Parts: sequence; structure tokens; C-alpha cells
Amino acid sequence: MGQPPPRSASLSPVATRRHRLGARFRRCVAAAAGALALTVGLITVSPAASAAGLTQVTGFGTNPGNLSMYAYAPDALPAGAPLVLALHGCTQSAGDYYTHSGWPKFADAYGFALVLPQTSSANNANSCFNWFEPGDSARGQGEALSIRQMVDKAVALYGSDPRRVYITGLSAGGGMTANMLAAYPDVFAGGAVDSGLPARCATSVSAAYTCMYSPPDKTPAQWGDLVRSAAPSGTASWPRVAIWQGTADTTVRPANADELRDQWTDVWGIGQTPSRTESLGAGTTLSVYDDPSGRPAVQVYSVSGMAHGLAVDPGSGPEQCGSTGTYYLDTICSSYHTARFWGLGGGQGTGSLPAPTGLSVTATTDSTVSLSWTAVPGAASYVVRRGGTKVGTATAASYTDTGLATGTAYSYSVAAVDTSGAEGRVSPSVTATTSGFTPTCHTASNYDHTVAGRAYQSGGQTYAKGSGQAMGLWNTFTTHTLKQTAPDHYVLADSGCSP
Repeated sequence: MGQPPPRSASLSPVATRRHRLGARFRRCVAAAAGALALTVGLITVSPAASAAGLTQVTGFGTNPGNLSMYAYAPDALPAGAPLVLALHGCTQSAGDYYTHSGWPKFADAYGFALVLPQTSSANNANSCFNWFEPGDSARGQGEALSIRQMVDKAVALYGSDPRRVYITGLSAGGGMTANMLAAYPDVFAGGAVDSGLPARCATSVSAAYTCMYSPPDKTPAQWGDLVRSAAPSGTASWPRVAIWQGTADTTVRPANADELRDQWTDVWGIGQTPSRTESLGAGTTLSVYDDPSGRPAVQVYSVSGMAHGLAVDPGSGPEQCGSTGTYYLDTICSSYHTARFWGLGGGQGTGSLPAPTGLSVTATTDSTVSLSWTAVPGAASYVVRRGGTKVGTATAASYTDTGLATGTAYSYSVAAVDTSGAEGRVSPSVTATTSGFTPTCHTASNYDHTVAGRAYQSGGQTYAKGSGQAMGLWNTFTTHTLKQTAPDHYVLADSGCSP
């Protein structure tokens, strides 16, 4: 099919048709409030990208989808580094996603360029990517082609490795991500669909509602055929796909995660029974579906109690990221786990050795954690990571981590290293908690307690973290003493506090 001409600021025939669709859709929205997070909605918002460090890039191609390209590249980024594209949700912008999603942190930490495509109200009344429009989501057309052209531009600008290009998106951006993975499996090595939809689930506005609220219960083969028919003929290599979904999402029902899993496991030719599951904390369960070589091909992250949005975890820890906001929900850092799944920062390794099995905690003290695992044939050594950061190496199948804080939980993983120095795949993580705890006392205003993470505010009132004890108004004039009695647990101690 031919590609539509570039759209200008005035309404083209395509844009005029979309506005007519938008008018009809808004009448439907009156009977289905809440869907605005994915499709054309009730409020027209077109914020500009303005976050520090984010730069607009122009001249990236014919841009038939009338999108804007924003990018962030860490200083001294080497040639051959990976490239990540991140697509915002409805009512959001590139700058908004840059600020809240946590991706810039890992661009710095792991060394990759970051591209954030941006749509606008000229394309969609609620600034959503048109994931449900065939003319915008198929290979070589509309918005999909504009995003593809951004990849070429970024590879040329930053010297990115075209074999390590990844794409992720939230909500409508997640729906578009699934379609991009289907249409361009030759471009993307991996993707992540956050609170999104299966590829090619909808080809009209009305069908979009069906997908969101009650996705079609197709067989895995039927879902897989939709991907295969969107991809170039003869495609035999597919991207690795992460799927993120909150169990309390009423905008994109959790059933969508099941259909996404069925779709991409079928594309990979693997079953729908997970190879293993594990708890990541924060109510998140990870289900892993390995390819025939034992490497994860599809991963499903189910976040218990999370509503519609992107999972973030504000903080400075190595596994934390992002900041809260509308559709940015404080649970777990999805960007960290997605990056590790793709192998950025050594997550999946580049060597051929399998992931060590049987990783377990053999002992803990106030300041140490001892680990053991099953030896991997051919391993010359092992890399041990705490919270995703390398903390040591071992030549035997055991390791003791020292100098830790008392009463604190730590997450560990291990990878085998071959004789050439190549690190293999990473084991599932285990959590260890050191013993003991030294209480501490803190006197400050309610506002400062909240900023420091010792308390939280709700409805203008302040409550001690952990105990939930009421502390009064959230302001700088009300002062209390809090005693920390356990990790993340504080109690009021105004009458006296001794560590």
C-alpha cells in the first residue's frame, strides 16, 4: 500500500477523517468513561516536551505520521551502544514520559541512547498514538513508518547498534509497541508492552473498546497469525517481549496480558505454561517462557493491585526508578526489569553459558549474606550481583557478601563466566534479609518526614510509614518525633525516644 503524504499543521483529509471519528467516539465515551487513557478521549491535551536533557530532533524522514522526535543520549556514549524507543500514553508527552518513566536513569547507567516519539492532538484528540488505525500501525504507513524513520535517524546520529534496538510503550503507546514489534521484527530485538493490547487487536475505534474491556478470546495460533501476517514474508526471527499488567486495571483489563502472552509465545513456537515463576516483591509475579535454548523469550509481570499505568518505584536504589504522577504508579521499577530482560547492563548476558540454577541463601548475619548455587559446566568464574549491581566474583559455586546494613532485604542474582570472559545468562533472583536492627529517632516537621520517606500524606493529613499512625496536617509547622523500629516502619515517639 502507498504511504499517505506528510501532514501539515492544517487538517489534511486524513486528519479531517480522524476528527470526524473523534466526534463520534466522544459520544461513545459518555457511556464508557475511563477509556480516555487509551483512545480518543474527552480532553484535548498536547503538552510539549521540555524536560532537561531532552532534545528535539528534526529531519528524520518524510514523517507521514506527523510525529515529533525527542532524544536523550548520555555523554560520551560509545559507538555500537543499544537504542531504546519509549512511547508515551494518552494525555502525555515525550517530556512527561522522560521525567516519570525512569528510562533516562538506565540510559546513563547502562549506556544507551533513548528516543521518545511524541504525537499530538492534530493526530488524535487526546494525544494518543493511533494503535487502532490500520493506516497508522501497519508496516510502511503513517505513525508506524515515522517511528521506523526515527530509528534510522538515531542510528545515524549516535552510532547505535542496529541489532540492539528496543521499543516500549504505555497504554496506547503499548498498543502501538505491540504493532511495531509485529510489523518490524527485523528492526526490534525486543519490546515491552505496559498496560497495553495484543498486536492488531483492533482496526477501528469501536473495536478498540472491545479490546480494552473484553479482548477477543482467540487461540494462541489465531493471535500468532495476526503477527505473522503483519511481518515481512518469511520472517523467522522474532523480538523478545515483556508484558506488564496491573491486576486492578479497569481501563485495559488484565485479560489483555493473557492474550498478549498467547500471541507472542505462539509466535516463538513455545507453550503457554511458564518455564518458571518468581516473586519480585511489591506484589509482582514474574512468569518466564523460555525458548528452546533455555533463554527467556516472553516474560509476563503481573502487579497485584495496580491500576492502569506504568509501574515505577521512586528512589535512589539500583532497582528503583521514576517518579509518581498520573498513570505513573508507585509499585516496582518496570524500566529496570525490562532493561535487564533485554540484556542491557548485562541482564541476559552475551555468552553461551546457561543461567546457574539452585541459587539459595545459606546463611545471614547482621551484616553478611551467604549464597550457594549449582555449578555450571564450563564456567571459569561467576559474577554476583546485588540489586542488579555487580558486587563480587567467585571461582566456586558460593559467595558471601559483607558490609551490609542490619535488618535489610537484598536481592541477588548470579551469572556464569566462560574462559573467554563472556558472561552467560543471569539466574532468577533470590532475596535475603540480614538479621538485627538498630532503632533510630527522627524529629522533624510532618512535611520533612514525608519528603524523607518516614511518613506519607493522604488528603492533607500525615501518617507514619509502616504503623499508619496519624500525625496531623501535612505542613512545615507540625513537628513530631518518629522512631524507626524496623525497616520502613516508624512509630510516634513524642514522649521520648531512645535508640
